Amino acid sequence: MSEKVQEKNEVQELDTAPAKKKKLGVPRKLKGLWSNKKRRKWLILAVVLAVVVILVLRSCGGKKDASATTYVEEAVSFRDITQSLSGTGTLQPANSYTVTTLKEGEILSADFEEGDTVSKDTVLYKLDSSDVSSNLEKAQLSLNQAQRSYEKAAYAQSPVAGTVASLDVKVGDVVKVGQTVATVRNNSAMTLKVPFASDDAASFYVGESASVVLDSSFETLTGKVTAVSAADTVLTGNRIVRYVTISVANPGGLTDTQAATATIDGCGSSENATLEYKAAEDVTASSGGTVAAVNVKEGGNVSAGQTIVTFTSNAANDSVQSAQDNLKDAELSMETSQKQLDDYTITSPIDGTIVDKKIKAGEKVKSGDTLCVIYDLSYLEMTLNVDELDITQVSVGQKVTITADAVNGQSFTGEVTNISMAGTTNNNATTYPVTVRIDDYGDLWPGMNVDAEIVLAQNDNALSIPSAALERGNKVLITSDSPSAANALKDEAPDGYVYVSVETGISNDDYIEVTSGLQEGDTVAHLPFTSNSSAMDVLMGDDSEGGPNGSENGEGGSGGGAPSSGGGSEG
Repeated sequence: MSEKVQEKNEVQELDTAPAKKKKLGVPRKLKGLWSNKKRRKWLILAVVLAVVVILVLRSCGGKKDASATTYVEEAVSFRDITQSLSGTGTLQPANSYTVTTLKEGEILSADFEEGDTVSKDTVLYKLDSSDVSSNLEKAQLSLNQAQRSYEKAAYAQSPVAGTVASLDVKVGDVVKVGQTVATVRNNSAMTLKVPFASDDAASFYVGESASVVLDSSFETLTGKVTAVSAADTVLTGNRIVRYVTISVANPGGLTDTQAATATIDGCGSSENATLEYKAAEDVTASSGGTVAAVNVKEGGNVSAGQTIVTFTSNAANDSVQSAQDNLKDAELSMETSQKQLDDYTITSPIDGTIVDKKIKAGEKVKSGDTLCVIYDLSYLEMTLNVDELDITQVSVGQKVTITADAVNGQSFTGEVTNISMAGTTNNNATTYPVTVRIDDYGDLWPGMNVDAEIVLAQNDNALSIPSAALERGNKVLITSDSPSAANALKDEAPDGYVYVSVETGISNDDYIEVTSGLQEGDTVAHLPFTSNSSAMDVLMGDDSEGGPNGSENGEGGSGGGAPSSGGGSEG
């Protein structure tokens, strides 16, 4: 170690207990300058030049010998280093929605309260929609009528299900409106209307079982009473009777030419009668024209609404087009009425929590009024504006430590989820918004102001040196007896010291990781900044927040200056 020259007011020897070092701070007027890294580099350079000027002036004045310079020494050691970026922001919910109304009227129901959790599509409000409901019913009727008109415009369709008893037209025939083109019978069941003695019939009831006996074969079929006449009728021989109608299933061979008698509760009918088909309908043309196709065969089975005959003609085509237009109009009217009715029932657009209920049941609202506000609190988000010099160090997935004055003593973990390329430029400095998501947010609330620290890199066992010890060209001044002095550079160094070249890794405000060039057991040295000799004090003033590099012990950079750190803390 070099010889120390002691003088009045000189720095005390390194082996004596040092006095508590003064913390260097940034005056409020310079904090804005210091926060911008481009301006920060020029500020450091200005400080270094000021230091050099002061030392030269003192040397020329003969007040102090250059050989009396005292260096701060510190052993190279392993420590935890976390490199990070810090910022502030305001918490926001994952999603928020202001529920408004498109209609005006009275609120009939609003069955929820502030603080309630609701699911997407949960009904929140119902408005009085009586007028719209009436319009919807009218639109439905118009649509049904238009549908029927369209179906009948160019086709003859069976009104009932059954068997085609007859076809009265063929392809090429010209028919008129209302002309019968076919007959369809529902012969799955037959009916028998026969007279019974009035006294006997008075005790019969609908649904009562009856036996039907066919005249030709004396085959007996089981049926049910479907109607009993309330009026008496006089037959020949002064017989007073009442007619009873019986329905019987058709086993397959019954026709409307078959005669039969019936017995009910042991009483026989006064006469026989001919069976009738349950339904027999004529199929008529709803529009005139030429038969283009007959779509069924005589004797074949058809369903209700099935097309029997297709027509073609100008009149038919006009009827079809008109029916199509009417049908389209009716469908549009129906759709419009349905949408209007839907607007009177207001549902939640998201899963979330009601944070503000502005309108209650019984109140009247106008279109555009705000009804309530919903927050999706499944997670919270915040936006950090990161300087252009640091943004390349940020990546999606990095962990973020969140703290808030409102939740004292607690910290929360977030994660970078998005980095926007849409930067904002102000005073020649550009920042980029970085989105941070906090899933487990505990006692944090939307709207709280929080501090965030993005962990860029971390090493829990980093060989490190003070930031002030690193000079330009990645050189470090070490004692001549350090193990790494064997790799000394040829650069001129103070007595008892040598320069070595190093490679560095991550850094925080106070320390820099050394990845090569030094080893444990080495001792590094750098110039101190004190109130007596530092131009930094004159320029920066005294502040409890630390010096330009944010160090708490007030150490500044050596002649080469220390690199600007992204912030962080020593582990």
